[in-house]
Amino acid sequence: MTISARTAGYAPVNGIDMYYEEHGVEGAVPPLVLLHGGAQTIDLSFGALLPALAANRRVIGVELQGHGHTADSDREMSLEVFADDVIALLDHLGVDRADLLGYSLGGLTALRAAVRAPERVNRLALLATHCRHDGYFPEISAPEQTSPRLPTEADFKAMVEAYARVAPDPTAFEATLAKLQPVAHGFTEWTDDELRAIAAPTLLVIGDTDFIRVEHAAFMHELIPSSRLAVLPDTTHMGVPGRTGLLLPILDAFLPVRS
Repeated sequence: MTISARTAGYAPVNGIDMYYEEHGVEGAVPPLVLLHGGAQTIDLSFGALLPALAANRRVIGVELQGHGHTADSDREMSLEVFADDVIALLDHLGVDRADLLGYSLGGLTALRAAVRAPERVNRLALLATHCRHDGYFPEISAPEQTSPRLPTEADFKAMVEAYARVAPDPTAFEATLAKLQPVAHGFTEWTDDELRAIAAPTLLVIGDTDFIRVEHAAFMHELIPSSRLAVLPDTTHMGVPGRTGLLLPILDAFLPVRS
């Protein structure tokens, strides 16, 4: 599905020009910020969800450094850098507080933003997101790469094609993917105290065939004070944001609309 943005542009943040789109209802507060998965775009991560989410909300889709329309740069890639870019975008748009909905890498970025700038985060929805390296099943990084939990050839093809459609350098996908590996697999883990200090109401959603162990999601749920946990049946890591029939009622209940 291709989504037509209500407005789209680039924001100068921290030395890069970050692409963003705005959809939905003008003036609806707080806005909902969408943060895509690793090596994905706004449309690939959220195309199935966006029409319903934007029906009565102001929705801001973001493409992080080296993703989609946003060019890579000589800056390092890290969760801290990505989170600071998101906060700088809110400053650029004059948004004091926002709901954050992050998927996978976007969820890690949203979680980092909630810890670094808690006063800017109203509600936090984390799809297929972990907080410790042992949150993943060991088979996800096994050399044989045969686990049914891993992306399929069709999943990978969709990522390559989505990147090629909009990237400033369509040939840079593999190089960008290589830069992302240490971000996704070598990040600084959150401490128990950092998770306990999250004041924003938090939604955790994983698939039952996710990269992430159900026990790990339950561990996060126990530590984050105002959190709730949903496990989607018959759902892989790549499939979580596409399970609209299950996911939209959960998101609608968690993200109340006010204007």
